[in-house]
Amino acid sequence: MLKKSHAVWLAVLLILTVALTGCSGSESAGSDGGNKKVIKFMHLWPAGSAKPQNMIVQDIIKQFEAKHKDVKVQVEILENEQYKNKMKVLSSSNELPDVGFTWAAGYMTPFVKGKLFAPLDDVLDGNLKNSFVKGTTEAYAIDNKTYGLPLELNIAPIYYNKAIFKKYNLQIPKTYSEFQQVVKTLRSNGVAPIALGNKDRWTGSLWYMYLADRIGGPDTLTNAINRKGTFEDKSLVAAADDVQKLVKEDAFIKGFNGLSNDEGKSEFYNGKAAMYLMGTWELPNLTTNEDVPKSFRDNTGFFKFPTVEGGKGNINSWVGGPGVGLFVSQNSKVKKESKEFVKFFVEKWGEQSVEKAGVIPATKVDTSKVELPKLYVDVLNELNHASNLTLFADVQMSASVAETHLNLIQSLFGQEVKPKAFAKGHEEALKKDTGK
Repeated sequence: MLKKSHAVWLAVLLILTVALTGCSGSESAGSDGGNKKVIKFMHLWPAGSAKPQNMIVQDIIKQFEAKHKDVKVQVEILENEQYKNKMKVLSSSNELPDVGFTWAAGYMTPFVKGKLFAPLDDVLDGNLKNSFVKGTTEAYAIDNKTYGLPLELNIAPIYYNKAIFKKYNLQIPKTYSEFQQVVKTLRSNGVAPIALGNKDRWTGSLWYMYLADRIGGPDTLTNAINRKGTFEDKSLVAAADDVQKLVKEDAFIKGFNGLSNDEGKSEFYNGKAAMYLMGTWELPNLTTNEDVPKSFRDNTGFFKFPTVEGGKGNINSWVGGPGVGLFVSQNSKVKKESKEFVKFFVEKWGEQSVEKAGVIPATKVDTSKVELPKLYVDVLNELNHASNLTLFADVQMSASVAETHLNLIQSLFGQEVKPKAFAKGHEEALKKDTGK
């Protein structure tokens, strides 16, 4: 009797064990062990080094979970380099998180080619697409499909010292000939017109890119890079020629080609140079950073790169690029919920990011709803009217071509290479890299 009872209990235990094993197997596919579906989300904003962004992320997740009672967002946070290394490891084993951060263009391409990122065009359908600044989602598109939704955006205005401009009765230039006159007036009065540290090379590339855009229009440079066009296009050669004319006109601070960006920037911050072309990541320094004298911050404005007479470019076209964006794993077992989370995240991120973290979002911001320093408001208002965004040239290129581009930029500014040879050098590097 005891033996029979013991056998019955063993049978019951065996059945329960099999049942539980079956349940645990199904739980691994996007379940938290209860009835909730789990979205694994990996990002790179730790509470220590990126506290404002981290707090915004936590808040968005709480809001999403409150609205989606059947979903749990499981978060993993890594520092920048750790994040990139883990992405490599996870992609090799096809185990990417359901949602994570990516960068545009070159970084994203291998993941897309490996069919690891899901297209997000269905998420963009409707009003969400129109909420992005023009050119931002395009930077996350490959073969006409969008694989990431950008969160951040940096553009490059020309900052200027209002006190210096006022002293010499200078107006903000809207055309390139007016800009050249500003340069001439400043130089004749012993003031360095433009702060530049071109040892870092990408800083000089900004000047070349704007001239290429204003002379050739918004697509000429990008088409040369993606092989739909050529660097030997006359407008791109003309842009290189104009760079060297600026050098010959003594437009930049002395020794600019041997100075780092920080060294060049200091000439603008200490009031020795009147203008400085740089990304909007400088905005916190120019508005809220107490280490920068308030008298200087109050005297800093910005203007758009002027149009070139006879050129095809638009003054509302910007050089810049989105920062990190969100991807959804193609192999996610909770793809529907992950796409809902990404959409929700983007919608909630915009105004909070600029107000609480000083980050310019990739989506348009209604400046009447946020309290910000005037310089931020002015930049955001300009972005709402942007006609185009040309992604930083070296970001569009492969690593080897980018290195050639940057070396040629420094040689161009140093007058060590002529404009036609500058163009030919790019063509040779691109043909070697792409076969086209």
